Amino acid sequence: MRKFDGDKLVIASHNAGKLREMGALLTPFGITVSSAADYDLAEPDETEDNFIGNARIKAHFAAKETGLPALSDDSGITVEALDGAPGVYTADWAETPNGRDFPFAMTKVWSLLEIQNTPFPRKAAFNCTLCLAWPDGHDEIFVGRVDGQVVWPMRGEEGFGFDPIFMPDGKNQTFGEMDPTEKHAMSHRADAFAKLVKGCFA
Repeated sequence: MRKFDGDKLVIASHNAGKLREMGALLTPFGITVSSAADYDLAEPDETEDNFIGNARIKAHFAAKETGLPALSDDSGITVEALDGAPGVYTADWAETPNGRDFPFAMTKVWSLLEIQNTPFPRKAAFNCTLCLAWPDGHDEIFVGRVDGQVVWPMRGEEGFGFDPIFMPDGKNQTFGEMDPTEKHAMSHRADAFAKLVKGCFA
């Protein structure tokens, strides 16, 4: 396992929500964090059908273009009754002619579950794969997950993406309702980050 020994890191994402979460999780390590957008990097095509493959594409692209270590996150919600969809296509489900519309995507998920008359609880999981890549081509992979269920109607203004319809096991609030501090402590991203910190920063 390679240790991170620098003081600058590029977050290989243009997603403002992910940047906020990942920046907050990295703050204790005294690392100067910048984003792919800060370097005007294009978003590489995510051509893999799994989280690890797409995380690698993004991290290696940013590391090569900037000459700095880069951290990417490929994450999404998998719904058991939908055979794991949307999965790696979570963001794609929100695409509309007018940009990403997550209420539209969440409505689509719930409508499909209703059409199938899926029994309750409607099990789902948030998945996060982190890839820390160096300019020399080396990388380390860390996988996090939190299990829960899809609920309706959408609840909460916190978070982003599918957070308003995901209620983690053992809780009575969705990620969209939770205080961000509580969510960050238990999220799929926090799970993957804990493994990243133990592997590369501790």
